Amino acid sequence: MIYFLVINYYSTNLIKKLIHSLPSFQNHDYKIVIVNNSPDDDSIYHLKNEDILIFNADTNLGFSGGCNLGITWIYNQDSQGIIWIINPDAYLEDENILDKVHLFFKMYPKISILGTIVHTPTGKIWFAGGRFIPSTGAISTQDLLTHTDADYVPCDWITGCSFIINLANFDECPQFDIAYFLYYEDFDFCRRYANQGHLIAVTKQFGVLHQPSLITNRYVFRKIKNSTSGYLLSLDRYTNSLILNLRLIRLICYALVLIFVKPQVAFGKLTGVLMYWRHRAIHSTLKGDKRSD
Repeated sequence: MIYFLVINYYSTNLIKKLIHSLPSFQNHDYKIVIVNNSPDDDSIYHLKNEDILIFNADTNLGFSGGCNLGITWIYNQDSQGIIWIINPDAYLEDENILDKVHLFFKMYPKISILGTIVHTPTGKIWFAGGRFIPSTGAISTQDLLTHTDADYVPCDWITGCSFIINLANFDECPQFDIAYFLYYEDFDFCRRYANQGHLIAVTKQFGVLHQPSLITNRYVFRKIKNSTSGYLLSLDRYTNSLILNLRLIRLICYALVLIFVKPQVAFGKLTGVLMYWRHRAIHSTLKGDKRSD
């Protein structure tokens, strides 16, 4: 069974478009699980039926928390299923895509986390693989698919826009880290499970269309704040202190330059730095308490 997992935040009209791009329920066996991160958005319930399940969060849990709510429910129902996390502002390219997904995982069952190629509506490649260089702290996208005929290419991380989890390869329910509210939670998820021996890959056998930042560009300050905090948290976890401090200093200097030109961006970056420092202080305190015990 394939479970499409979608996190709603005032995105009912976009989710309708996504649902319309999916094959008929009569001809395919799949379900759609929607986690409603905007509890006062009643319009989302107009989509509910026996194959479209909606779970209402009491408050906005962020992308990580919302995904965890959906993943936990799916895992408890079907620990051998396939979860396809997909953005509300994305939709499928191909009517036969579900058959391709089933065939892919029959051929390559060892892949635990799979990303798909992502195009914009104009046909431009938006995502085709993620790379990470610990020695420099570079977290980047890289086109790993255009110049290969391989069915898949191993990579360091994949975008949460189109993020497939093969539950059969996990002994316990996989979870995102809720320290990441939004942005870089996909990177952290991939690196944590890669370090446990899971295979992460990206494919162009099937893909999605995505309208970049159609949702998050409504909230520039929040977007920059959360992406800055997530970026620094990732560097803290997966690089060394020298790289972290160099990039932190550069980030703060850049934010100060932007204050009079792009104040929302500048204050978003500085607030993100404060969020990271606060998280680090809390984490250090908890570690100290554990050592005392």
